[in-house]
Amino acid sequence: MALPVLRSNSTADRWDPFREFEDLYTQMGRLMDSAFGRVDQSTGGWSPLADVIETDDAYLVEVELPGVKRDDITIDLIGTDLVVAGELKEKERQGLLRHRTRRVGQFHYRVQLPDSVDADSVEAKLEEGVLSIRVPKTEIARPRRIAIK
Repeated sequence: MALPVLRSNSTADRWDPFREFEDLYTQMGRLMDSAFGRVDQSTGGWSPLADVIETDDAYLVEVELPGVKRDDITIDLIGTDLVVAGELKEKERQGLLRHRTRRVGQFHYRVQLPDSVDADSVEAKLEEGVLSIRVPKTEIARPRRIAIK
């Protein structure tokens, strides 16, 4: 099957197949919203992007939460499960919203860490839209170099 060839000197007029997929995805989302209500709310919200990094003495969890205020975030360590939950509140806008790709509402992120964490020394900070959580390892879990005699 041959694809159509569009001839134009302007780069703005070029055919973009991915744009068609994006338009189709948007239209399907509108159809689902009109038929079943907001899908995000029925499934319990959305999950933010995050990285989990292991160093010699701790686990570092970095969660992307741009626009979320520190009072709207809760962090719980339940056993070895680290749970970050909260809400990104929608801003009041003037005018008609024509297109939305940003997420709002409840969010939830969960990661299971190994058994060797020090739950009493967990630290968290929120800077420039990134929540950084440092979960230290216990002394037993830290690597040690053994000298040869």
